[in-house]
Amino acid sequence: MISKHEHRPKTKDSLGRLADYRSVEQRKLKLTMAITGSVMVVEVIGGILTRSLALLSDAGHMFTHFFALGVSFAAIRIACTAPCHHRTFGFYRAEVLAALFNSLFLFAVTAYILYAGVHRLMHPEPVLGLQMLFVAVIGLVVNVASVLILRGSARDDLNIKGAFLHVMADTVSSVVIIVGAIVIYFSGWNVIDPLLAIGISVVIAVWAWGLLKDSVNILLEVAPRGVTADDVSAELRKAIPEIREIHDMHIWVITSNMYSLTAHVAVDPAARAEIRGILERMNRLLDEKYDIEHTTIQFDA
Repeated sequence: MISKHEHRPKTKDSLGRLADYRSVEQRKLKLTMAITGSVMVVEVIGGILTRSLALLSDAGHMFTHFFALGVSFAAIRIACTAPCHHRTFGFYRAEVLAALFNSLFLFAVTAYILYAGVHRLMHPEPVLGLQMLFVAVIGLVVNVASVLILRGSARDDLNIKGAFLHVMADTVSSVVIIVGAIVIYFSGWNVIDPLLAIGISVVIAVWAWGLLKDSVNILLEVAPRGVTADDVSAELRKAIPEIREIHDMHIWVITSNMYSLTAHVAVDPAARAEIRGILERMNRLLDEKYDIEHTTIQFDA
């Protein structure tokens, strides 16, 4: 039996595009960090002056988001480090680790806000509704700006998605606090404040769970979402009749938008002389249909 091994790494052009993408994301994160840090200071002062637990909880929440944005920024800087002899894929997984850390951090924030909200329900305190509303409106405007900055990148990058979810949680918090402040101002129902804090914690927990699952799946080398080895194998055999059998296929995610595949391929004996062309057709299909650019394919004759 003759065995031929072919390997196709990512091209220099694709790596160059990835580097340009990372540069853009760094600028977006720095701008969002500046915005988030400024509003966090405003909410801390406003929460103290108005005695609003919801505002203070949101300020604490924003601090964790500021920290999370910093983690995401640092992860991108680390991921841009060139590969070396013993880290052949480079440090791209640093971004996935950052997303995992951010999800766990969100759970910690959720637990604290939930605890503080229950404690305030048991020991209610008066809240200055009008001032609370004013500070929450400022927070909403700035959070919406941050969402618009990160929105496009969050669809393609798990690390940025983690930062984006932090900012989205802040935006939802601001909207809820605005509604609560209006109710408190007109009704005097101070119990609304801790109830809002508890509700915010539940929303954060739901988003954190989704981010945790995505990052753990990548670390466990699960196939990209919507892609299975059986489907890819069937598509290749359908498009390339010379392929007789595909086995030992493995597909996994290195980091966001960077997929790898390994497989053993058996071809018809009459097509042995066309292995190079078959390989090119396989790589073209894998790239165009599944965005898999890094492949290692062994042909079993």
